[in-house]
Amino acid sequence: MTALVLASSHQRGVALAVVAAAVVGWAVYLWSAAKRSYEPGSELEIAPNRKPYYADDQLEGPRLTKYLWWAFGALAVLAVGLPVYWLREPYRMEGPGFDRGAQYFDERAVERGRELFQTAPGDPPKPREPHFGCEACHGPEGIGGSAPFTFDDPQTGETKTVTWSAPALNTVMLRFRPAEVENVITYGRPGTPMPAWGLDGGGPLNDQQISDLIAYLSEIALDPADVQAQSLEQYGTDGSRLFEAFCSRCHTQGASYGEPKVVGGGAIGPSLVGGATEVQFPDRQDHIDWVSETAEYGDPYGVAGISEGVMPYFSNLLTPEQIAAVVDYERGL
Repeated sequence: MTALVLASSHQRGVALAVVAAAVVGWAVYLWSAAKRSYEPGSELEIAPNRKPYYADDQLEGPRLTKYLWWAFGALAVLAVGLPVYWLREPYRMEGPGFDRGAQYFDERAVERGRELFQTAPGDPPKPREPHFGCEACHGPEGIGGSAPFTFDDPQTGETKTVTWSAPALNTVMLRFRPAEVENVITYGRPGTPMPAWGLDGGGPLNDQQISDLIAYLSEIALDPADVQAQSLEQYGTDGSRLFEAFCSRCHTQGASYGEPKVVGGGAIGPSLVGGATEVQFPDRQDHIDWVSETAEYGDPYGVAGISEGVMPYFSNLLTPEQIAAVVDYERGL
């Protein structure tokens, strides 16, 4: 590890050399001080403040000149040496050593995120690393899973316990921007089993741990081309089936726990029935663009819409033909 860090940081090597020189200097000073010996009372004659010192001609002449030259030499090192040293800094940062160092820290972040995601220590075990157990709901390697959830049914008012379908996270970085994933982890998803995990949301994870989790989710992300090919093979361009698979969990009450109510009637996301999408998107292409890429948090969309960073984009998961089929299906609800 030390060799890798030194290879990626020439500055650290220089710093170590300076520290080593300082240590040697102090050692020499302490050794010479230990050899001094004075008889009691001799300080009256040999104490530095009682000895005759240099005459003014010597102090302001050769001796002053000598130390001025030493100061000039040190200044020359700072004025010339440091700029020359930093001239090669851009090349160092572009070199393989720097890349290896950056890769090392990226790999460490992914590994810490993996530990946080797991429910128990990995192999080999690392008992000192915290495990927050994301995989208990989202499955190992983020393949998807389920979670028990108790809530008050908004239609009947009764308290019910259901098995909630937890989404796969090996595609989460293909449908949300990193800042949006950070927001979901920090503040959770109200009305779902997803709690707030970040300190700002009242959870246990600090900013570094959330960053490590996002690094891990990026590491396990599937290839978009493979996801598109699989969705095309499984669902084709049937807008109804595509909506059920990719949209209903947010836009249909009960879809996440196998008890769907009005299709497209709204849940976490708004209702899409009764021509609501045509009101928000009079232009069909605007609707297609929204489903394909959505918008950054706070950016406008459609007619008077403002992005809240909670709507996923599907250009990495679905083909353009599939997105068009979903849009046409939604515009007919």
